Amino acid sequence: MSLTMTLPIHTPVLFNETLEALQVQPGKHYVDCTLGSGGHAKAILEMIQPNGQLLGIDADPEAIEIARTRLAKYTDSTIIVNDNFANLENICRENNFFPVHGILFDLGISSMQLDIAERGFSFQREGPLDMRFNPTQELTADNIVNTFPEDKLGQLIRTYGEERHSQRIARYITKSRPISSTLQLARIIEKAIGSQRGRIHPATKTFLALRIAVNRELENLATALKQTINCLDHGGRLVVISYHSLEDRLVKQFMTRETKGCLCPPSAPVCQCGHTPRLKIISRKVVAPSLNETKSNPRSRSAKLRVAERH
Repeated sequence: MSLTMTLPIHTPVLFNETLEALQVQPGKHYVDCTLGSGGHAKAILEMIQPNGQLLGIDADPEAIEIARTRLAKYTDSTIIVNDNFANLENICRENNFFPVHGILFDLGISSMQLDIAERGFSFQREGPLDMRFNPTQELTADNIVNTFPEDKLGQLIRTYGEERHSQRIARYITKSRPISSTLQLARIIEKAIGSQRGRIHPATKTFLALRIAVNRELENLATALKQTINCLDHGGRLVVISYHSLEDRLVKQFMTRETKGCLCPPSAPVCQCGHTPRLKIISRKVVAPSLNETKSNPRSRSAKLRVAERH
């Protein structure tokens, strides 16, 4: 993308709720692990002046370029890194970015990525079966769709997409190979299970499963969450916005586990793990978008925000 091009319109999800949860303050250090188009980051940068610093991370080089342009006014306060947040601790260490007073994850896919047909994320636009956040990685949706055995493909769709028709979809896909485009795949899935009642397209869950698998989203999230403990200063906030049940479950389990002391099985006579509480959950009730937000930004309707504080 040329730096002279018009920047895409970007509406951050749960905007005010996120800033409140992070407790953004002047002069502090914050990490945006999913920089994207820089919507949340821009607001954070405005609030941490003077002398505050933001470290922005994103695996997508196109998002990095857009964010650099949007945040150009704050160059002296910003470090931008094109990498996967699974490397969070190393990135903070390499940039001497300690202590960290708040870490934000806004998970999932951006509207910008969905709207670019060539990225292959959308079943509503003709494009290649790609779905990579980082175009330099080897695994693509094409590899999975055209080479995975039927049983492995079905298991992937069931596990990551929570699709009850996973085996039938996998059978139709393998019988239809080679498959070369997003719309072709979407038509095959629709043929396999028909149009479903409700508002979601029959290909929604399968495309979600493929994207998660291609980008190792759950594995990378689990890895990154563990590293937040070593990065956050005492009293620092961890804020995570997720968009589907697998992500939210993983985040909830992590936060809950880190509020506990001993994690040994009940049968253990004495504690051998030495685990101590390292997080405090700020709100037991998950934060969801308001009705007004879901009306103005329908893609926000599945968002869930959780927040915890470092002991």
